[in-house]
Amino acid sequence: MDPLNRRQFLATTTVAAAAAAVLPRRAYASLNQPDKLRLGLIGCGGRGVGAVADALLADAHTELVAVADVFADQFKDLEVRLAKSLSGRQLGAVAESVAGEMVKTRAAVPADRRFSGFDAYTRLCALDTVDVVLMAAPPVFRPLHLEAALAAGKHVFMEKPVCVDPVGVRKMLELAAVADAKKLSVVAGTQRRHEARYLEGLSRVRDGQIGEIVGAQCFWLSGHYVGANLKRTELPVDEMEYQLRNWLTFIWTSGDHIVEQHMHNIDVILWALGKTPTQCVALGGRGVDLPVPAYGNRFSHFAAEFDFGGLIVSSYCRQEPGTYDRVAERIIGTKGVLNFGTRRAEITGEKPWTAPDIAPNPYVQEHADLVASIRAGRPLNEIRAVTESTAAAMLARESAYTGRALKFDWLLAKSQLNHTPQTWAWGPKPIAPMPVPGKTELV
Repeated sequence: MDPLNRRQFLATTTVAAAAAAVLPRRAYASLNQPDKLRLGLIGCGGRGVGAVADALLADAHTELVAVADVFADQFKDLEVRLAKSLSGRQLGAVAESVAGEMVKTRAAVPADRRFSGFDAYTRLCALDTVDVVLMAAPPVFRPLHLEAALAAGKHVFMEKPVCVDPVGVRKMLELAAVADAKKLSVVAGTQRRHEARYLEGLSRVRDGQIGEIVGAQCFWLSGHYVGANLKRTELPVDEMEYQLRNWLTFIWTSGDHIVEQHMHNIDVILWALGKTPTQCVALGGRGVDLPVPAYGNRFSHFAAEFDFGGLIVSSYCRQEPGTYDRVAERIIGTKGVLNFGTRRAEITGEKPWTAPDIAPNPYVQEHADLVASIRAGRPLNEIRAVTESTAAAMLARESAYTGRALKFDWLLAKSQLNHTPQTWAWGPKPIAPMPVPGKTELV
């Protein structure tokens, strides 16, 4: 895939970008359109509740009509958690009294539309009363859930990452074609692609404001171990329930944090360069203070070098308590440097630029863009882009696990690695050993 010029970039990035001529970018695109869109949520944890809040804030005519989760206890205090999320958003929050009223009038899900168990997603997708499915279950479920939603003719918002293994990558790419054929919109939780400062910064790169791109770096360094607050610790760790309750700590459920979290930053790099890497070599490991197996079998830090056909990109991610925080991307050109950080975007060099600090909440904007695409009958399909970024993070993960330099084409076409259980059932679930570079086999 060759880098895009600015015109192509702006035309293909999002529906909202294409609509900028008639709608101000800082207004949520479909706020006053009257046609009701009914939402079904799969995965009722924190991110799922947040996705519903964002969808309700994005459009005044969305409503939650059904929920599904493998655990029935996830429905407990759902309305309370949703109201708290609505009033606690970083940008675009509403007053507590308004949030409570929104939940009562737009998110009162009856008991007969609250589905639990491993087949809960199929029952939700089968409802004629659901127009859009929001997916926020652990990533290992994503291909299964997306396949069911598309088969039922539903539009989709799905959280990243979209799979945990190369078999899942190939499945998601097949489903991208299904969404195209059915003219269904699928927006992913890569919210930077809907954020005004990212859109403007990268359009300036396309205009040549930093010259020719010669390199890049990306970072997600965190001073805490995501998933450290373990749940249901009285359960045996080698049980399905324990591992799904604590899905952030296991490779098979989360894909490891380089895939589950750092893929955000890797996604920005692929977006900026307009192509996928050819090869990656990476290293990684695990802090000795994270006991195995209670805290799963994943690593706590990675460093990777991606080769984009001679252009080298460095990637760093870490989740270790008491360490330095940094979430950022840097694009280096012959005439300047574009830096993205938390609520920050700027270009230094021959033609400096700084993005305004005020911008719409990108988590809400991605839902507004989804709704706008549905209402306009102009399907927005982000499956391929998010799948490629997930796969690139996965490439680095497997390189670090095995200690080998790996080709992106090999992972896409030949790797047989598959973390998805053949059957979904409660009971024993053996834990794979933690990877050891130089000893862990390539699959």
